[in-house]
Amino acid sequence: MERTLSIVKPDGVKKDVIGEVLKRFEGAGLRIVALKMAQLTREEAEGFYAVHKERPFFSSLVDFMVSGPIVPMIIEGEGAIKKVRDLMGATNPADAEEGTIRKDFADSIEANVVHGSDASETAAFETSYFFSAFEKFEGR
Repeated sequence: MERTLSIVKPDGVKKDVIGEVLKRFEGAGLRIVALKMAQLTREEAEGFYAVHKERPFFSSLVDFMVSGPIVPMIIEGEGAIKKVRDLMGATNPADAEEGTIRKDFADSIEANVVHGSDASETAAFETSYFFSAFEKFEGR
């Protein structure tokens, strides 16, 4: 059983598509094992995206992620990382396949509604960044 992190980003929260995102994950046989709404501080957003610190988009990404509430969640299932990424679609919604979350709801590469971990090491860091051990449910 694999676990990964997904986040409904500020634009997804503003568009009221939180439930639709959850429905798509659950409809694909994945389980939500931790979920909350949060407002990131600049320091928290910078820490989460520290891997991108030297990239030219870092500052605008941080600005975007602190612009409103987010909904981080831990998702569990067989092949969860790949399934979540397939359901999300390409980072650029213009390149995303029909029926993916980003194709259906995203406006741009940055305002693309959802985040998803890209590898098991990343997922381990990201799930622990947002959730403490007592917030991660086992054996549902």
